[in-house]
Amino acid sequence: MDTQDIQSIELEYLQLSDYQALKTAMISAYPSMPDAYWKEAHIAALIQRFPEGQVVLKINGALAGCALSIRVNESVANKPHSYEDITGQYTFSTHEDQGDLLYGIDVFIKPEYRGLRLGRRLYDYRKELCEKLNLKGIVFGGRIPRYHAHSESMSPKAYIEAVKRKELHDPVLSFQIANDFQPVRALKNYLSMDENSQGMAVLLRWNNIYFEEVNESATTTKRIVRVGLVQWQMRPYEDLEHLMKQVEFFVDAVSGYRSDFALFPEFFNAPLMAKNNHMSEAEAIRSLAEHTQDILVKFQELAISYNINLITGSMPEIRDGQLYNVGYLCRRDGSYERYEKLHVTPDEAKVWGMQGGQKLEVFTTDCGKIGVLVCYDVEFPELSRLLADQGMDILFVPFLTDTQNGYSRVRHCAQARAIENECYVAIAGSVGNLPNVENMDIQYAQSMVFTPCDFAFPSNGIKAEATTNTEMILIADVDLDLLRELHTRGSVRNLNDRRTDLFSLTKKV
Repeated sequence: MDTQDIQSIELEYLQLSDYQALKTAMISAYPSMPDAYWKEAHIAALIQRFPEGQVVLKINGALAGCALSIRVNESVANKPHSYEDITGQYTFSTHEDQGDLLYGIDVFIKPEYRGLRLGRRLYDYRKELCEKLNLKGIVFGGRIPRYHAHSESMSPKAYIEAVKRKELHDPVLSFQIANDFQPVRALKNYLSMDENSQGMAVLLRWNNIYFEEVNESATTTKRIVRVGLVQWQMRPYEDLEHLMKQVEFFVDAVSGYRSDFALFPEFFNAPLMAKNNHMSEAEAIRSLAEHTQDILVKFQELAISYNINLITGSMPEIRDGQLYNVGYLCRRDGSYERYEKLHVTPDEAKVWGMQGGQKLEVFTTDCGKIGVLVCYDVEFPELSRLLADQGMDILFVPFLTDTQNGYSRVRHCAQARAIENECYVAIAGSVGNLPNVENMDIQYAQSMVFTPCDFAFPSNGIKAEATTNTEMILIADVDLDLLRELHTRGSVRNLNDRRTDLFSLTKKV
């Protein structure tokens, strides 16, 4: 059909009054199966059971294509089955009103309307319906109509692989793969009348990245997450009580903007070492560790009181006689988790005698899955990749750097982690100076929130940035659904495209 003759293209729900036009269209669409058209009773049953699943495309008022579908449970679709099985011998008794998958029964375009990419419109509708109904995905048995020409020399598996590699073209399977449907398995004896496919079909699946499990509780996992970063000014404090008042001031300010997280810097409590400046550096840091449990208790109280998830930066802690650099995630529900700095800097080891930790894990929160890497750890890409493999959405990096070149290492490595792991990365550091604390003289920082670099994100990968070396808070919203879409539909897909056939990364237990 000449596109100049097209005056209107409309997508409509299928009505029983469309039946005669539908029958004519099916006969012309399947010339190799002239008797494979739906009877009027079949269409009536489909419309009655699941009207939203049956749509037609009309050009200038004439029926040009159709898509039919039902809902089934995943356990049914995953089993080997035939077309008769999945349709209940064409009665559609297999349709489940609460089924978690959309099963495609039929989709076709009349020959005279092909070449206009109308089939994509039907598939786009199915995808939108799947998202609207919060279904896990779409599945169907796809024909392989050119398999008969290769059946003597190729198994169904070999044929499917050749089509995937674009060594062969199959008008149905190639189209499905181009529309983001992935082959799951071969279905033998799927449709006996389909001689061109030798009775074979391919179970194809498209996953709904926005699917959410039904939550019976009143709480939900947030998709738009607000993060607050505290760019902390180093200044003298009389004691722990005065320092924690300043902490509460920032928690109050960040939570006032209804933030879901507040991130504090590494060693934000270092000013408390001022009164121990007569000690050696190693003794002073161990004296500072005496405050860690009291600080944890206060952060737990603040998380509950201000209804915010708090990431405490990091603090020295002594366990079994060894000195570690640790921090805590204090959730607003009262629970908490401990994380450790795994790589200590040469200076931390030499001056303080600090040891590297052992724990590396993703933490589940009411705002997605998060990871925490302390300062130097973000310069080791393996750590964040292991966290990304566990589904991390946001990586938090509390840091402390004294010079601009030290800060640049943290900053640029953190941004690289956002790109390669397709996640958000938030970094927060301290500014100012502590002239009366040895080994903590001066700090340089610019707190930032990084994103992947793709069309849905800032082109430079920077969501928000603080003013350099100025005490302040930084607030930014991040959309977790954009990450889901990036994982499957991004311009490049760093996580998905890794050559795991050549290399692998594992965490030692």
